[in-house]
Amino acid sequence: EILYYLCKRKDHTHTSDFRNSTLKHITKILEQISLIIKYHSITMLLFVPIFQHHVISQSATARPNSLSLPVKATEFWTTHRNGEVKLRMGESGPEAKPPLTVNQMFTSAVERFGNYNALGWKEGEQWKTMTYKDYYKTCRTAAKGFLKLGLKQYHGVGILGFNSVEWFIADIGAILAGGFAVGIYTTNSPEACQYVAENCQANILVVENHKQLQKILQVQDRLPHLKAIIQYKDELKEKKPNLYTWAEFMELGRDEPDAQLDDIISSQKPNQCCTLIYTSGTTGHPKGVMLSHDNLTWTAFVTGEDVSMTDADKLQEVIVSYLPLSHIAAQMIDIWLPMKAGGVTYFAEPDALKGSLANTLREIRPTAFMGVPRVWEKMQEKMKSIGAKSSTVRRKVASWAKDVGLQTNLNKMELKPLNFRLAKCLVFRKVRKALGLDRCTRCYTGAAPITKDTLEFFLSLDIPLFELYGMSESSGPHTISLPDAFRLISCGKVIPGCKTKIFNPDADGNGEICFWGRHVFMGYLNMPDKTKEALDADGWLHSGDLGKHDQDDFLFITGRIKELIITAGGENIPPVPIEDAVKEAVPLVSNAMLIGDKRKFLSMLLTIKCEVNNETGAPEDELTTEALDLCRNLGSNATRVSEIAGGRDRVVYAAIQDGINRVNEKATSNAQRIQKWTVLEKDFSIPGGEWIILSFLVK
Repeated sequence: EILYYLCKRKDHTHTSDFRNSTLKHITKILEQISLIIKYHSITMLLFVPIFQHHVISQSATARPNSLSLPVKATEFWTTHRNGEVKLRMGESGPEAKPPLTVNQMFTSAVERFGNYNALGWKEGEQWKTMTYKDYYKTCRTAAKGFLKLGLKQYHGVGILGFNSVEWFIADIGAILAGGFAVGIYTTNSPEACQYVAENCQANILVVENHKQLQKILQVQDRLPHLKAIIQYKDELKEKKPNLYTWAEFMELGRDEPDAQLDDIISSQKPNQCCTLIYTSGTTGHPKGVMLSHDNLTWTAFVTGEDVSMTDADKLQEVIVSYLPLSHIAAQMIDIWLPMKAGGVTYFAEPDALKGSLANTLREIRPTAFMGVPRVWEKMQEKMKSIGAKSSTVRRKVASWAKDVGLQTNLNKMELKPLNFRLAKCLVFRKVRKALGLDRCTRCYTGAAPITKDTLEFFLSLDIPLFELYGMSESSGPHTISLPDAFRLISCGKVIPGCKTKIFNPDADGNGEICFWGRHVFMGYLNMPDKTKEALDADGWLHSGDLGKHDQDDFLFITGRIKELIITAGGENIPPVPIEDAVKEAVPLVSNAMLIGDKRKFLSMLLTIKCEVNNETGAPEDELTTEALDLCRNLGSNATRVSEIAGGRDRVVYAAIQDGINRVNEKATSNAQRIQKWTVLEKDFSIPGGEWIILSFLVK
């Protein structure tokens, strides 16, 4: 009313007494607004421009929350490190949820779940924990430490190491301090680390140990923006300028005043970048996927609601962190989703994927668990190996129970029959307990295709694996399978508030999968051309994946656009369905690669299931227990791949040909039949270079 009256007075510019009196009233109003901002986290505030210079400075008596200023951005994308984007807001439902910064989400969690455990880690034989209150306080201390070391706004903090409390704190501390949290693959070469650090203009690099430190020291002279290196595990083996232990680093921020950090937090907006996820870069330099505060906080909210996560004050969710945090999927599952619901994240041992994960699962007993296909496959192989050594009676009981479990789950029976309840008592509960999944209500798989055989194996044990589908550019998930929305080999349905479009579909409904929603990324850092390739003029993200919907809107992935084989006769053939069909028809096969681009007919390269070296990840010559059993059933005495490859084992080769014949019988045309095939001497692997070459060929 005062503002309105002031504007109506024609003589107000000449009446100094009136003007001064009015400004006093406005000052009081602004003081009250300032208090509301501090205590109630208002997300949208319009200031009348003519009075901007009269805004009262904030008191330091309360922690400021990030203020979501009016969003001026008109574009859905940007490639500038300090850029802002237009959020894909809706008028109702999840799309209309007020945008939040990471700080706002974190402080909300502290207010609701402050005394609940947030993190857990093992020291010796004892598990230690940290509450949400201490978690936030420690992240603020780290943020002040980063500022003390010279972290500039919109510059990176690179984190190179295995999952740990320090990884989480460095990640969030970097965001609170106005920098970018940047995960770096632990398998990166020194040159690959250099590229990421240079691209994000990293001021600080946080490394796990001496091994990772050596990579950075090799390229340090080529990193002009680098100001400090922090090692968070083990003692330093050498003293160097601007090299700190984690304890020394935290001490830097402990006594720093809060004012600078508070000012930075207050200036942050939900539509600004806070995290960079670097893609694999098989066809050139990795791309820095820019994710905003809203990308992370909104995706965590809608995904948590979709999968029915329970808040800590009802039943606390328990997560085990072991997948590489340089992936957005691991960050979303381990950091942001637990924060949304007040869950607790426990850290596995660094050798988790070499065997210790099973022990951690049995100790922690998570309520939800995410495994990439290889993790589920290794569990499957281990259980089959143990089962093969059981007595005849035990094997028969297990086989009967699995048949009952598979049929009951496939038929989606609401009222479980008596034989299922008996199977659950005799087998299923014991299996879950042995795996550490007896409290787990949701088991997920994602990041790569999983075979139908593995899905059915776990379904037969009453452990449905819910598939997730998404990409770094969608902040993680786009579709999710749920207990009440489940189809075998489907990736489920789109998460609330998002949309899927099948672009340019063929006669069978197969086309490019496109995403829309507030989870869609901002752009690729400093790469406008690549960004325009991924995002069309209407803001849709083009995934490059081929897929289709069934009549109930379940999404099925059928391949990659760049994987399409175009034969010499001009026929387009998606290889993935044929490769999957061969692996299903011939369980002895671990990998199948279809060849036929610009050729007259299709050929296939096959590899046999073999043991993998736990230290190097390289394939070995010995067959897996499952492969040995399959060979015995065929009448083969082979124990090594070298005894099969090159046509050395005619029995196995005949079985493979029979399987391929069955696949060919279902081919939709002669052009889709496999005419020739061969078994390679060793399986594909990253150490051997085959996966890198294959990824390059595919892309």
